[in-house]
Amino acid sequence: MDHDEEGHGRDRDLAPIGALLGHPARARMLAALADGRALPAGDLARHARVAPATATVHLRRLVDGGLVCVRAQGRHRYHELAGPDVAAALEAVALIAPPTEIHSLRQDRTQRAIAEARTCYDHLAGRRGVELRDRLLANGALRPDDDRDHTLTDHGRGRLAALGLDPDELLRSRRVLCRTCIDWTHRRPHLAGAVPAAITARLLDLRWLARTSGRGLRTSPEYQQQLDAWLPPQDPAGPPGPVGAQPPPV
Repeated sequence: MDHDEEGHGRDRDLAPIGALLGHPARARMLAALADGRALPAGDLARHARVAPATATVHLRRLVDGGLVCVRAQGRHRYHELAGPDVAAALEAVALIAPPTEIHSLRQDRTQRAIAEARTCYDHLAGRRGVELRDRLLANGALRPDDDRDHTLTDHGRGRLAALGLDPDELLRSRRVLCRTCIDWTHRRPHLAGAVPAAITARLLDLRWLARTSGRGLRTSPEYQQQLDAWLPPQDPAGPPGPVGAQPPPV
C-alpha cells in the first residue's frame, strides 16, 4: 500500500472529530475517560447528565468515530479511550478551550486539585507532571531527541531500576517511550509514553501518590522529599540508590 492509500502526507479532515467533541454530553464522557479508566455506560450517563438510552446513542457515535473502544468483561461492557493518542488530542484541545464556569467552592477546590496533580490517560500531569519532566531532564535521566521525543540515558536506566522498574522491559515496549504532552493547566509540557506511565503507576504503588475522585491525584506529605532522594535536583551524577515507600532519613 502506498502513502496515498494509507492517507499519509495528506491534509486531515477535522470536521468529524469536531462534531464528536462538539456535543456537551460526549465531551463530558470523554473527560470522564481521560484518566485512562474503563467505565460502564451507566457511569458515563451520570457523568454526561443524560438518560441511559441517550448515553448509548452518544457512545455509539464515539466508538464509530474511533475515539472510544469497548472492552467486554464477562457479561459487562466497559468503555475507554481508544488509546493514548486520543488522550493527547483531548489535552491539546483543552489548551484552546474556554475554562468551565465555577459555581461552587467545591468546584473551585476540584479545579485547583487537578491543576496540582492528575492523570492524563495513564501518566502524571498538572504541576507535578511538569515538575517530573523538568527533573528527569535536569537530572540527566532523559535526553531530548527532538522537540517531541526523548531517549532514556544510562543514568535514567539506573534511576528507573532504583525505583523498582525494569528499564529493559520498557525499552521493549511497542509504545512511544517518552514524548512531550502539553499540559493544559500550566501550558508547559509534561511527559506521555511508556516511561512516564510506568513511573506514575509505580508512584501510586509506593503511595507517593494516591487517587482521589475522578482523575485527581494527591501527593503524600513526604512526596517532595522522596522525589528529591530519587532525582536529586542538582546532582545528576550522584550514585543511584534504592527507593522505597518510606521517606529517606533526614
